[in-house]
Amino acid sequence: MTAVSEARAHLHKAREFLDAAELNLDNDLFNAATSSAVTSGINAKDAICLALTGRSAKTENHADAVAELHAAGTGTKPLATTLGRLLRLKTKAQYQTIDVARADAVRAVAWATTLVEGATRIVAR
Repeated sequence: MTAVSEARAHLHKAREFLDAAELNLDNDLFNAATSSAVTSGINAKDAICLALTGRSAKTENHADAVAELHAAGTGTKPLATTLGRLLRLKTKAQYQTIDVARADAVRAVAWATTLVEGATRIVAR
């Protein structure tokens, strides 16, 4: 599989998880909406990095993912900032017993949307 085809595959997943995040948000499932938004954002990051650099690291360290996106190319700094904000909600949504608030879920879906829109523009180049 080429880097371009991998980027497209990650973008497809990013869109699918964003759709799931929006549906979960509409159904007041805030943890699930946030978790899906995070997964969408990570896949968008992978798509961007693959499109711009031909590679994307797989890491559990959120700071590494943000740094990788930041370094991927011109115009990725705002997207990296957005990814950092989104990733800060991952632990709460997926592992903690405290629920994600509606306002945080709404922000997570908005941030994932920004990342998917950025990935769409970059992969289309």
